[in-house]
Amino acid sequence: MSFKDKVVWVTGASSGIGEALAYELSKQGALVIVSARRTQELERVKSQCAMPEKVLIAALDLGQPKDFSAVVNAVWQWQSKLDLIIHNGGISQRSMAKDTELEVDRKLIEINYLGTVGLTKAILPYYFRQGYGHFAVVTSLVGKFGSPLRSGYAGSKHALHGFFDSLRAEVFKDNIGITMVCPGFIRTNISMNALVGDGRAQNSMDEKTDKGLDPNVCAQRILKGIAKGKQEVLVGKKEIYAVYLKRFFPSLFASILNKAKVT
Repeated sequence: MSFKDKVVWVTGASSGIGEALAYELSKQGALVIVSARRTQELERVKSQCAMPEKVLIAALDLGQPKDFSAVVNAVWQWQSKLDLIIHNGGISQRSMAKDTELEVDRKLIEINYLGTVGLTKAILPYYFRQGYGHFAVVTSLVGKFGSPLRSGYAGSKHALHGFFDSLRAEVFKDNIGITMVCPGFIRTNISMNALVGDGRAQNSMDEKTDKGLDPNVCAQRILKGIAKGKQEVLVGKKEIYAVYLKRFFPSLFASILNKAKVT
């Protein structure tokens, strides 16, 4: 896939990986839709894109599924097609399970999982109508394994893998592709905005996140994986090898994780 003249929708585009994806896609000649809750930040992102005249702002709150149909219809009307959506919007967590209120777990599921699933279901009829389409879903390495302080977040990301693996088997015959993207530590504000046990934002930067992969490099690797039609893309530094360690040496992985510093 070349992204030139493709219509690509990025959620969570007001910062971090989503913002970097918008810049890289615009640089590569795509027509880009940017979504998030903060319209002012989306205006800033649009103005900094290589081709701002080819960027559409579509304000979206993943916690408000009642608005999905109208937003998807507006996106569709812009160019009368949609080649790819990159589901990137979501929130993280930094708290022990025993200290985390159930409402925090519920919010993580409602935004990270149900918000993404709901938006996918709103888009599917349009993909069926045009005869093709692609979903790229930014989950996390903790969508592949659990990690301390992220029980609710990991649960929501694991759920995405289950849903989209099932969906892939249902829609492959309809020329609809699915790429699961699993970032590790990426240098964004994700830990600043992560929820603690009572639902407040952590408001501090994790050391490993601060030393993580540059989001622009992350965006380039994500798009390269999507362009190659990969079903799964792991993005990060040496932490991505934890996926293989768990797969082939689960007991060793568990022992290492028990002692690991994960913030």
